Amino acid sequence: MENETACTGFFRARDEDTLSCLDAFQESGAIQWFFGNLLEAFYNIGAALAQPAAWLNWSDKEALMRFIYFGGSVEFFFAVLLIVLVVAIIGFIRNEFMWGVVRGLEGGANLIGRIFAWAGLLMVLQQILIVFMQRIFTASQISLGIGTSFTKDISWWAEMLKFENALVVTLCCTYTFVQGGHVRVDLVYSAIGHRAKRVIDMFGSLVFMMPVAILVWLYGWFFLWRHLVTPNPSASDTLDRLMMKSRALRWNVETIGFSPNGFDAYFLFKVLLVMFAGLVFLQGIAFFFRSFLEWKEGEESEGKYLDRDVLEPGEVEMAAPEHLARQ
Repeated sequence: MENETACTGFFRARDEDTLSCLDAFQESGAIQWFFGNLLEAFYNIGAALAQPAAWLNWSDKEALMRFIYFGGSVEFFFAVLLIVLVVAIIGFIRNEFMWGVVRGLEGGANLIGRIFAWAGLLMVLQQILIVFMQRIFTASQISLGIGTSFTKDISWWAEMLKFENALVVTLCCTYTFVQGGHVRVDLVYSAIGHRAKRVIDMFGSLVFMMPVAILVWLYGWFFLWRHLVTPNPSASDTLDRLMMKSRALRWNVETIGFSPNGFDAYFLFKVLLVMFAGLVFLQGIAFFFRSFLEWKEGEESEGKYLDRDVLEPGEVEMAAPEHLARQ
């Protein structure tokens, strides 16, 4: 009972939670609502760290519902915002700290991207194997393993290619961003100076990159859990309502494929959607911090600590057309 009472304060299960954000704006004012939630985030973070079992012990149905509620809640948004603001304030005072955050976030994006980029090679090898087994050996199944083998229908392996492609798209997106591999239309950007570019970059990360990542997260979070548990949680559910639903809570992991013997772990696509949103949000923070530091320190800091993959001179000549290699 004490644990449940403490969690009530953490997740704000009171009448105000039944109000929409618009109602909160109307009743208490936007500024009061904003700073009230921001100050409360100090307590929420402390309570979450002090009582991890209250939302991470998934053997407890109520703890699982608290986790589902918290992941898409206003409280979670302000907890993340508070952490970002504290890190930013420290970074504004000590630029070395902010550079360390940038290097850490970009390094994480590079590490994840470089690992899961191998899924592209796996797709090619798997497709070759499918063609050989299906067209040449006329096999209906493929078995992998030594001793205990993993056997699935060829249609299962063929549909799994979609998942491997999703791994590359979602988990290598921020890596491609750090590497400068995304297409950019530089109608204005290429014609302005260094400091103006950094201002545009900061504006873009705050107004476009991070807000879109938040929207994708909010959609993907409940989209994921609706395919993992029943009764289905909803973004409009209050904590009290989810606590009532927890009495009938049970796991109901989606295992339906497009074909009878096809790939049956489509819930993993929903997991990747949430991971994609989180990675883009973190990279938006890193991009804002980098842009600010490069704006403050001048042109000599452009590309500072930027870890980009570079082909060796011989590899460049092999990869580029002959006339470009001569240039």
